[in-house]
Amino acid sequence: MVDVFGYLSVVLRGFTLAFESLVIGGVAFSLFVNAQPAGSSDSDLADIRRSQRKLLRISAVSLALSQVILLFLDSTVLMGTTDMGLSDLAGASYFVAGSVIFVSGLMIAVLSRSRSNGGIIVMSLLCVVILGASVSTTHAVARLDNRAGLTLLTGLHQVGAAMWIGGLPYLLVSLREAPGETVARLWCRRFSRLAMSAVGLLVGAGILMSILYIDSIKAIYGTAYGVMVMSKVALFLIAVGIGALNFSVIRGARTDASSLTTRVRRFTEAEIGIGFTVILAAAALTSQPPAVDMQFARVSASEIVERMSPRVPRLNSPSATELSTPALQSQLNTSAADFAPPPSFVPGQTAVRPSKPADLAWSEYNHHWAGLIVMLMGLLALASRSGGAAWMRNWPLLFGVLAVFLFLRADPESWPLGLNGFWISFADSEVLQHRIFIVLIIMFAVYEWRVQNGAPVRGGVRYVFPLVCALGGALLLTHSHSLGNIKEELLAELSHVPLAILGVVAGWSRWLELRLPSKDARIPSLIWPVCFVLVGVFLVNYRES
Repeated sequence: MVDVFGYLSVVLRGFTLAFESLVIGGVAFSLFVNAQPAGSSDSDLADIRRSQRKLLRISAVSLALSQVILLFLDSTVLMGTTDMGLSDLAGASYFVAGSVIFVSGLMIAVLSRSRSNGGIIVMSLLCVVILGASVSTTHAVARLDNRAGLTLLTGLHQVGAAMWIGGLPYLLVSLREAPGETVARLWCRRFSRLAMSAVGLLVGAGILMSILYIDSIKAIYGTAYGVMVMSKVALFLIAVGIGALNFSVIRGARTDASSLTTRVRRFTEAEIGIGFTVILAAAALTSQPPAVDMQFARVSASEIVERMSPRVPRLNSPSATELSTPALQSQLNTSAADFAPPPSFVPGQTAVRPSKPADLAWSEYNHHWAGLIVMLMGLLALASRSGGAAWMRNWPLLFGVLAVFLFLRADPESWPLGLNGFWISFADSEVLQHRIFIVLIIMFAVYEWRVQNGAPVRGGVRYVFPLVCALGGALLLTHSHSLGNIKEELLAELSHVPLAILGVVAGWSRWLELRLPSKDARIPSLIWPVCFVLVGVFLVNYRES
């Protein structure tokens, strides 16, 4: 549990923030968007109201469950690494905040069955309580300077994200079951006004927080915190761009009402996916110390340029026997008394010996060959969409080749090449993440090959590729490396962030290709193969020295 704590805590924090946004967004939707349109009756909207309350109830219960799991994880690690018992932890701020969110979530789940105005008012007050408890565990409350201002800004930032991103699924549900185009247009216009206000709040609070947390331009690219903020900004701009497309469609729907039931819903689906990826990036950001506190060991612009400058790919691999003993194997072979701990302990990070040149060469070889495979996939997919030969549609089979290659090469200390058994290797968080990604790659190979070649598939199977691609990109934002040098950690992350963003864009552009009418799918059908080619380029240029 301790070894994988760092990774799991980020993922669980992301789930908690996502469900919190859904709960707050659902209540905000009921207050500001869901008013009954003139000329409609309660019976006309009964099914929509029921679906909205069901989504709110599921979100509230999920928030409570994710918070309980996060509390259990945090408490287990603390009790396992200290002499504290559960009674000692009960008064800790994280425990109190988590308990408050848990109880409030369950109360909202119960109240969501109510149709009265009083129920909405009580749920609104509970949302304020949830927001306060969530903010109490952020960087803002831990600050010694500007605490009050940062706490307020953090709360406003989360409210803006919740009303926009958390409200989108309720809009989608409402449009799907709207009794007519007139009602659908009215809700779209109302939500557009709410979303624009929420985005303004989100941007304003975010800029002020960045000024206080990031002290200079150099800190943006020279610290992990700054890089993660930039990744959030990039994803945010993509989501806002899709929202702008939706806004233009809504305005155009005055003359073409049928577009609301097609283009708006499809663009909203992609906007939801990218929006919640931004929330996961925000969760990853909470695991990093603010840039203003990292005054030493920052990466310079010259170091980034040197690392990222194009060079000839490494296509020859050293022997596995030349590699240094991995940290996990050292722990298994050495007694605890003789095992030197790292200078500062990070849960999930093991003591790391300096890498040998062979270690670096092994890793670069893996990335470069993987990049060539991915680049070839992107080129074949692009050619197949531009009228190329029919055999090019078999490009997904290369995913199977990539999966086998990574299974053998990604973790040479583990089975089948290394001494660590199959199950014990999962104690290393990096191995765990690699194996998850391999499973995703196999899913790519099986499902997308069938879709590309017109094999009979169930309706939902064709969406496996875009969803898993988007999920892989989102998970890559949480990917961590147990490296001893903080500069090396950041330089590794600088190569991962663009890969993650490209993965997310590729997944949701493929989703739009499948979901939009054919006349609107041309551009998305070209975007995701280009993303794959760019992913290959970044991998081929990956360096660790």
